[in-house]
Amino acid sequence: MGTYLLRRSIYMILILLAASILIFVLYALTPGDFISNNMKLTAERKAELREIYGFNKPLVERYLTWVKNALQGNFGYSLAQQKPVLTLFNQYIWNSFLLAATSTFFTWLLAVIIGVISAYKQYSWFDTLVMIFVFAAMSIPSFFVGLFLIKVLAVDLKWLPPGGMVTTGSNATGWAYAKEVIHHMTLPVVVMVLLGVGSLTRYFRSNMLEVIRQDYIRTARAKGVKEKKVLFQHALRNAMLPAITLVGFELPGLFGGSLIIEKIFNWPGIGQLYMQSFTVRDYPLLMGFTMFIAILTVIGTLISDVLYHAADPRVRL
Repeated sequence: MGTYLLRRSIYMILILLAASILIFVLYALTPGDFISNNMKLTAERKAELREIYGFNKPLVERYLTWVKNALQGNFGYSLAQQKPVLTLFNQYIWNSFLLAATSTFFTWLLAVIIGVISAYKQYSWFDTLVMIFVFAAMSIPSFFVGLFLIKVLAVDLKWLPPGGMVTTGSNATGWAYAKEVIHHMTLPVVVMVLLGVGSLTRYFRSNMLEVIRQDYIRTARAKGVKEKKVLFQHALRNAMLPAITLVGFELPGLFGGSLIIEKIFNWPGIGQLYMQSFTVRDYPLLMGFTMFIAILTVIGTLISDVLYHAADPRVRL
């Protein structure tokens, strides 16, 4: 295990080095930036700002400076927000994490339960309804579902707030603040679960259909093991193995935010901040965020490989 982790660490460093070069070059060579697109600045002020932030230096020198600062935990300074990039991350990213982690938990929970039952009752009316729902959830755009539920649950029925994280002007603290946040995040979480549970349910259903036809499942049933134990202890454990690969892609998703959902529900997350920065071409923040997602992706892939080996000792690292 130690040798494997050492070798993977070296690979991760090389991958992140290549990713940093690609990210920096793509953003550096993109025409226009925050300074040049700011019509309120004079030509003299633009030249002064380029000198201050080092935008007039050679590309290689700018890249080396950026990497050196990144290794020290400094991903740059946001020109649009006038704050360090890491300060903005700490301010917005946990809001996205709260939303994504909650929706991911309920998505996986429902997908596992529905997928197992649907596979066990293959070709039944329940399985048919599940498959109809799965294809409907995969085909309907997220913005349509979000706006439709806002119209029904927030505008017409007034059960839930239409957006935001807290009520405007609220000074709630403690448990009252937590209840307010939960009340506001219910609607976006419902939308994210509805959109994500379909494809994941189909994934678990396919895995379960393959597993329950194996000989050891027939043997367990022949021995008189209860059907519930056969499904959720014997079959589900092996059906979960391919799904472990998806864990590596969940990590960047937890911190990456949902661009469309956060925009629709006006949720103050990192996804909405990214879109705002992209609009004004705030490249320091965009580069820092993209590099952060690349780091999470590499770490998530390593975690999924280690978990796969832990779940199935037959797999060699």
